[in-house]
Amino acid sequence: MTRDLFLFIPAYNVERELLDLLKSIPSSVLLRTAELLIVNDGSADKTLAVAKKFADEEIRTSVRVESFAKNSGYGAVIKTGLLRAKELAGLLNVKFAVCLHGDGQYPAKSILPMIETLEGSDAVICQGSRHALQGGPREGRMPLYKFLGGKLLTFIENCVFMNKLSDRHSGLIAYRTSYLKKLDLKKLSGSFDIDLEILATADAQKEKLLEIPIETRYAGEVSNLRVIPYGFRVLRVSLRRLRGFYG
Repeated sequence: MTRDLFLFIPAYNVERELLDLLKSIPSSVLLRTAELLIVNDGSADKTLAVAKKFADEEIRTSVRVESFAKNSGYGAVIKTGLLRAKELAGLLNVKFAVCLHGDGQYPAKSILPMIETLEGSDAVICQGSRHALQGGPREGRMPLYKFLGGKLLTFIENCVFMNKLSDRHSGLIAYRTSYLKKLDLKKLSGSFDIDLEILATADAQKEKLLEIPIETRYAGEVSNLRVIPYGFRVLRVSLRRLRGFYG
């Protein structure tokens, strides 16, 4: 099987969730994966130990673990993953990269359908949407404030962006590495809004973005996202897109 996929996993204080998440990745995904990168963002618990143990024992694909000495933020982790994706595109002809969060909030079973969506289209990004399934977010125990806030912010963003999506705040994202090669990571945010800026940049460049429905999962995990500052960042990205900042 051709190994044309790169998978990277942001991990911060997820010692209880990480192993289950890693074990949930289908064999069909791992056998297609050239490298699985786990990025430990300065966790204070045993996240790094869990990642290293998995790396030592996994035989279906190459597992790489990178660890920051201190917490550097979500944006720094995403940039690390995307930079590695660019490297592997050149070294191993990897064609797709997927970000899967280490807290288990997003289903690993959706990875292949996302890649297949990209393969069957000219889109450069495919995002997993929790809102594409009627009643899915609430059935998956998404907190009401996140459900309502996400719907409101996505409505505002869809008034600005060319590509209309139903869940712009999902962190499960698949990329074509051919597009990532053109993306200037240095210009992107170092915070939680980096995903939004990537979508805004692709949208401004008139690239096609797609989404597929995914299961919603909330099981009491601790979120490191500060809701109000994040909301203002979303509005800032939307305003910048409107003013042509990302073009």
